[in-house]
Amino acid sequence: MPSLLGIDSGLTVTKAVIFDIDGTQLAVARRRITQFMPKAHRVERDMDELWNATADAIREAIDLSGRPARDIQAIAATAHGDGIYLADKEQKPLGRAILSLDSRAGPIVERWESDGVSERSLAMTGQVPHVSAPSALLAFLREEEPERFRRIGHAMSCKDWLTYCLSGIIGTDRTEASTSFTDLRTQDYSDEALRLFGLQDIAHALPPISRSDRIVGYVTQDAAEKTGLAAGTAVVAGLHDVMASALGAGRYVEGTVALIAGTYSINETLSSEPHVGRRWFCRNGIAPGTWNNMSISPASSANYEWFLDTLCGAEQAVGEASGRSIHALLAPEIDAAMERRSTVLFHPFLFGSPYGAAASASFFGLGGWHDRGDMLRAVLEGIAFNHRVHVDALRDGFSFDKASLTGGVSRNPAVAQMFADVLGMPVTVTETDEAAAWGAALCAGSGAGIYADPQSDPRDIDRIAKTYQPDPSRSADMDKRYRVFCEIAETMAPLWPKIGALAQEPPAN
Repeated sequence: MPSLLGIDSGLTVTKAVIFDIDGTQLAVARRRITQFMPKAHRVERDMDELWNATADAIREAIDLSGRPARDIQAIAATAHGDGIYLADKEQKPLGRAILSLDSRAGPIVERWESDGVSERSLAMTGQVPHVSAPSALLAFLREEEPERFRRIGHAMSCKDWLTYCLSGIIGTDRTEASTSFTDLRTQDYSDEALRLFGLQDIAHALPPISRSDRIVGYVTQDAAEKTGLAAGTAVVAGLHDVMASALGAGRYVEGTVALIAGTYSINETLSSEPHVGRRWFCRNGIAPGTWNNMSISPASSANYEWFLDTLCGAEQAVGEASGRSIHALLAPEIDAAMERRSTVLFHPFLFGSPYGAAASASFFGLGGWHDRGDMLRAVLEGIAFNHRVHVDALRDGFSFDKASLTGGVSRNPAVAQMFADVLGMPVTVTETDEAAAWGAALCAGSGAGIYADPQSDPRDIDRIAKTYQPDPSRSADMDKRYRVFCEIAETMAPLWPKIGALAQEPPAN
């Protein structure tokens, strides 16, 4: 029976998911990847560890599927975007990968903002550089680690590294290529963009671009032995996880804003013409002549996961021992908090924000009479509010009247309803446990000729979707709370750098 393999490598976990060609999930295996934070603002991972863990997950998924590896017709990977994965001229890892949670390049981005580079980048590439953009990180390495910069042979994304490990072929796809160095209108690499960032010497390291659903290579014998895959299995280019998640959730078309509540707050909408603005990235869509417009920040469900890990350890242990979900165990606390009025607000800026790299997370309005349920509600509400910040940005440039939502917190009906109330528009959630991996699998199936194109989702979306309508009364209340949330953030803007300076080392005596 033919099947497809989608690989989804996030910022903390890498997954291998096998699907039947009708979209039924057959097996999933996960491995956690170590994050290294050697100093403030630096978030890294070992590239070999990532490949070894992904290979182990692939082997386990094949075993769990109960089907032979030769049934897999094609493979595609998706992974976190931005950041940088470097290899030398012999295709060996050149130090640890730098993840998209990293903000070491903050001073460079600030300099580009003041000297006009950012504005020229917006007009040329469709986006203002941010702290984890490949352009900013490579500029940082050029200035701070010149020897490492000189040795760069290949500058890749996360999923491109995994594609290389599977096939021995270095390349990228259209969605990933447009993170820094493509011309907004030609949708191809731009020498002028490289010169703008002072990175013309790195042109040789940029990987060749393919369509997301094009076969770029085949599983090598070495990769087959490591993963349990059949040598010669087709490997497709794959795509940025932002696009993969929206594609896998279903019905991602113009007129819809797709929300992915993961480590990042992802908010995106399609257009058939390029349209630039400082509050969103205008990047390549899967097909030529389409653009995917994204407004994002690293400020979504990772805040909820942090709260669980930090303040809900006992419940985590009970859940693991009993096989019950930690989310189900905490649901009564959250539901009770939702039924009462509260002054507690939370800015979900543990790893970043739309308000700049200096912003940090905070609870406001917290009193001694509040309990953990009130804090949990505030965290989830803050996540939804932060998504609205980005949705409101996209509303300035694009027209849409409905939303789709995917990501861990979307499985909680109360949270999905909260998003509808916060956004003031219908929000649809599909029964798709691994949306990004399925988006990658759709590209793999298209490359193998199973589907006409990646948008030809074989599932009955009407059957697996539920739409939450906003409640007018709750929407009005949420709007009031949202306005205070934003006003506090704007008021805090000059104070966040002062708070950050408290961690700086004192001058030597």
